[in-house]
Amino acid sequence: MKIVISPAKSLDFKTPAPTKKFTNGIFLNEAEKLNAVLKNKSPKKLGELMHISPKLSELNWQRNQNWQLPFTLKNAKQAIFAFKGDVYIGLDAYTIQENKINELQQKLRILSGQYGILKPLDLMQPYRLEMGTKLKIGAKDNLYQFWDESITRTLNEELADNELFVNLASKEYFKVIKPKSLKVPVITPVFKDYKNGKLKIISFFAKKARGLMVRYILDNSIETIERLKGFNLEGYAFDNSLSTETELVFTR
Repeated sequence: MKIVISPAKSLDFKTPAPTKKFTNGIFLNEAEKLNAVLKNKSPKKLGELMHISPKLSELNWQRNQNWQLPFTLKNAKQAIFAFKGDVYIGLDAYTIQENKINELQQKLRILSGQYGILKPLDLMQPYRLEMGTKLKIGAKDNLYQFWDESITRTLNEELADNELFVNLASKEYFKVIKPKSLKVPVITPVFKDYKNGKLKIISFFAKKARGLMVRYILDNSIETIERLKGFNLEGYAFDNSLSTETELVFTR
């Protein structure tokens, strides 16, 4: 099985990672090229590009100035322990048993505007570059154009024939993948909550549920769609009547 998730804006580079194991991302040269473009932008220009406050603009300008290769455990951190958003609250990486880290490394891929695609133990330095940012890089008008072929090719190289491919990324990030070019179908779980008598996708809950599902897959060594349908954490249950072959709807 391969799983893709989105990164997070919130980062934690203070809490020590529970392991010294690490790997290096495969697109560090491309990441360096992106950083070279960002490094030349003033805090004001960053704020306009990313629609962020002056305080955040200054923070990310400093991050861009500090960004440099090579990455080490002294100047970088493993991605799965560096991201801190809602998905990662659900995943709760710090409590994963050490003997399960290798399995997570094989199954999980994190899509990233800066790094393209990250394995859980790939080192990264702090950044902010959402995939939807309209950043021009050479002849490429935006990050989707910059990354789509490389990311899709990498996933295809990693996917075995008939391997289960689970999309737990947001729409913004999954758009960088070309599904028609993948060698296997894409299975997309969707999480809905009843609110005022109606089923809705509530962003915070849906993001956390994506992380919970990654953890469920890991803890139970899930490899099939049928077992994936057994996901039942925090009150969610599979709804066959709302689901299709490629979209699995879970409600609570």
